[in-house]
Amino acid sequence: MSGILYGVGVGPGDPKLLTLKAKEVLEGVSVIAVPVKKSGEESTALNIIKPVVNVAHKELVELEFPMEHSHTAMENSHSAAAARLRGLLDEGKDVALITLGDVSIYSTCTYVLKKIRAAGYETQIIPGIPSFCAGAALAGISLAEGHENLAVISSIRGQAAVEKVLDDFDNVVMMKAGRQMPMITGVLESRELLESATVLSNAGMPGQYIGPPDTSRDYGYFTTLVVKKGGKKE
Repeated sequence: MSGILYGVGVGPGDPKLLTLKAKEVLEGVSVIAVPVKKSGEESTALNIIKPVVNVAHKELVELEFPMEHSHTAMENSHSAAAARLRGLLDEGKDVALITLGDVSIYSTCTYVLKKIRAAGYETQIIPGIPSFCAGAALAGISLAEGHENLAVISSIRGQAAVEKVLDDFDNVVMMKAGRQMPMITGVLESRELLESATVLSNAGMPGQYIGPPDTSRDYGYFTTLVVKKGGKKE
């Protein structure tokens, strides 16, 4: 009998934000699949679970997902990961594929789960707390109130996408904003929205910064920006 593949969201960084369901699944499986950019590198997702899940007797399997923008390269890495996981599932092993934040939000885990499901294996998704929700809590702000609408976008889509979403929505969450901060802050400044923006960088991790946009700072990959224009209340 084939094993089950679980896609497990481990939350934004603070091990205490790992859900009870995620902990239960991680403790119950025999294999934990760990996404890495290259073999042997440190895994943020694995470091998150270690304080609350005993991984000493687990089989830890690295799955390489290079940070490539090429569709072909990404497809190849997803297919290779799925093939590796199918081998483990065929041995009757239950596997947990861990991912930062939530499985359903910009997660490589989703592509692999689709391939495994399409091949006829059982899969289950265990949700995690998204980074922008954890960051909003640390900043003491709400993401949407009353009749306000909310958009979540990837800022790497470029300036035109940022301009349009600011036109169309009351409040905006811009993920993957680190390298795009100069462009984003320029757009916000031109619209007099800088004071409406909050940076959520490394929320719950070392080097955390929660505050207004600061062009003098270097922002890493785990940077999200929230813009609260506010909606018309009725």
